[in-house]
Amino acid sequence: MNESASPLQSPARRVAAFSLSRISTIAMSTVTQLVRMKTFYFLLAFALLLFAVGNFNFASSPAQALSTLKKVSFGAMDLFAWLFAIVATALLIPRDIEDRTLYTILSKPVRRIEYLLGKLGGVLIVIAISLAVMFVICSFMIIWQQLGYIAAEYDTRDIRTEQEILASVTLIENAGFRGELIYAAYASFLKSAVVASVTILLSTFASSSLFTIIISILVFLVGHAHTMATNFWLQETDNSLVVQMVLKVVKILIPNFQLFSFSEGIVQGASVASGVLLQMSGITAAYLFVFLLISLISFGDKEF
Repeated sequence: MNESASPLQSPARRVAAFSLSRISTIAMSTVTQLVRMKTFYFLLAFALLLFAVGNFNFASSPAQALSTLKKVSFGAMDLFAWLFAIVATALLIPRDIEDRTLYTILSKPVRRIEYLLGKLGGVLIVIAISLAVMFVICSFMIIWQQLGYIAAEYDTRDIRTEQEILASVTLIENAGFRGELIYAAYASFLKSAVVASVTILLSTFASSSLFTIIISILVFLVGHAHTMATNFWLQETDNSLVVQMVLKVVKILIPNFQLFSFSEGIVQGASVASGVLLQMSGITAAYLFVFLLISLISFGDKEF
């Protein structure tokens, strides 16, 4: 009897060790999951905040009013972005475990690194969309106020000279909307990406979402005092070799979020070199690699 395989039987398909298709599927599923969780509702609160600030006259000049509007707008954008990165990411893995979705995913030919990359990618997609929407809202409010102030200046032709009006208009334009403001939004995205990667790491071994959120916020706050705390510790311990080694480990595990503060200068009107953006993108990629690697080590020890 011929024991060779029947021609009707197809050979088993080889499963790729790493698949971008599987990662993208998990990422888009994560986007859908976050949308169903009504995470975009914070955009309404953001729009209402800007509307309130834009219609509250608290500055002595139009230029100062526009400058304040920009600071509040982009400060709120940054706040909403990293808070969303923490809360949304902290809920994902526990929710998948609770719904037993994680067990279904890992029972298929899906590597754990693909699952983590897909989850992080989905969060970053939602953050990018949110920041894009917030940037459009900010730009609209700033341009709307700017055009209103300029029109008001030209309405004073009867009592002011043309040179005085042009000087005031120039100040308003300098304090108003600039194309470089998109770099400030990009800096918020980079910061939020690092925050999300830290939260992913914490959620792989944390006992609850609330614990993950609290620790992530603490890490974020400590990361903003990174340089000051490091210099103080070095001075108090006589800059010993052991302390330097410990601080290097701390610098890796706790990101220095002050590095992303260059966005504040952009909002205030300073120019930014393209090299700074490339450098910050590289630093962000390095942080993501380190935290995903540690997350994989922690996540790989769990039995699902």
